[in-house]
Amino acid sequence: MRQELRFCTAPDGVRLAYATSGRGEAVVKVGHWMTHLERDRTSPVWRHWVEFLSEEHTLVRYDERGCGLSDREYPSLTLENWVDDLEAVVDAAGSDEFTLFGASGGGPVAIAYAARHPERVTGLVLYGTYSRGRMTRDPTPEAREEAEMLLSLTRLGWGKSNPAFRRVFTTLFIPGGSDTQTAWFDELQRASCSAEHAARSRAVRYTVDVSDMARTITVPTLVLHSRDDAVVSMDEGRNVASLIPGATFVPLDSANHILLDNEPAWSEFRAQLRNFLPAGHPAPPPLQDGLFTDREIEVLRFIAQGRDNEEIAAVLHLSVRTVERHLSNCYAKLGVRGKSARAAAAARLATLQR
Repeated sequence: MRQELRFCTAPDGVRLAYATSGRGEAVVKVGHWMTHLERDRTSPVWRHWVEFLSEEHTLVRYDERGCGLSDREYPSLTLENWVDDLEAVVDAAGSDEFTLFGASGGGPVAIAYAARHPERVTGLVLYGTYSRGRMTRDPTPEAREEAEMLLSLTRLGWGKSNPAFRRVFTTLFIPGGSDTQTAWFDELQRASCSAEHAARSRAVRYTVDVSDMARTITVPTLVLHSRDDAVVSMDEGRNVASLIPGATFVPLDSANHILLDNEPAWSEFRAQLRNFLPAGHPAPPPLQDGLFTDREIEVLRFIAQGRDNEEIAAVLHLSVRTVERHLSNCYAKLGVRGKSARAAAAARLATLQR
């Protein structure tokens, strides 16, 4: 599966890596802990997620600050930073309207964004997530001790070559994983971010509370959660669904926090999303030679660079109206339309056989 990697800049100067793949209406997956855009698309744990969400839609995903291909150093780490990062990515990708997908620690960010920008979010999908962080929902001394133990374990064992410390988290996230999946997830933890970021990110997420924001969401919402999830209990998923007006809640028969491709719960998850997401179109095969004129290809390449119509017109010494006409022809040939057409066209550029 092809993807286009690009970078944008958050309001505080942090450089963020994002990727687009597929074709159709946009689905934006919120960044969360432990991602790597390049590794995830070929991994035995995340590949089927990326491929499924790209089958009939344009998938936009990104590495959160401190993770993957995004800047590992940053001036601050707060819920507000994460929401600002999401906004920077969707603006850079040209996604004016989209379905927002928040999984695990990305859920609170998705809730906050959907509450603030209902005009841009056509639907909200939440999986394996929560509105209240660990310390917010259970501030007892016992819960605090457990949280501090996990943070200490993260700082001590994250970067070590021996995966014994990281195996604790792997066992929680994918208890049903094969030897190959388990080993890959062990290594992802070390490759995706530093021990300091892993601990810092967990500490911030422990204290978030977007319950009041959840109550104000007005967009259609689907909440899914594994029944025996050991990372985030299903009670938290049920709580999220109860807070969002009109939300649909779907329990899944799994113990995995990240659904694996060989379990029945993954089939149920896909069926639920197909019913919820805007009708899409399967991604076509690579574009044949001669489909576009040389001028249309030039315009598409500038679109992929993030140029607007006025900039393209100036560089090519054309009128803006002529650029718009070329783009309309490209959209028709690609079979895309609407506000997500520009991002979809940019994502397809890599398939041009020149």
